[in-house]
Amino acid sequence: MAQKATKEPGKPLKGFATIYANRFIGLRTATGEIFKHSNLTAASNNFKINSWVKVTNLSNMKSVIVRINDRMHPRMARMGRIVDLTKAAAKLLGNFDGIVGVKVESLTDPIAVVKLESFLNPVAPDHD
Repeated sequence: MAQKATKEPGKPLKGFATIYANRFIGLRTATGEIFKHSNLTAASNNFKINSWVKVTNLSNMKSVIVRINDRMHPRMARMGRIVDLTKAAAKLLGNFDGIVGVKVESLTDPIAVVKLESFLNPVAPDHD
């Protein structure tokens, strides 16, 4: 089911998603952020760091949008895994347990990403 990474922008990849192991909690990701299962982030070797991707669970067609902020161990890619998700992202995909078949698509529309960032991190109103 897994496909090799493609250099064609926007071409979706199919493979397997897994959930980050708890041992990574509190460690730094490739971007320098502290890893938390509550974030909508993911590790992948197939997409650029800080890019946004849409991950779709192929068993129920639920989707989630996450930011790639880390890399996976090369061994994971050899096992057909294309993305490693936080528990928050996995829950939105239908709370799968362990591993699930997914389609991952790069989001290339910067306007959509800006709207998404605003939705995920709303600015608190000023109170004088």
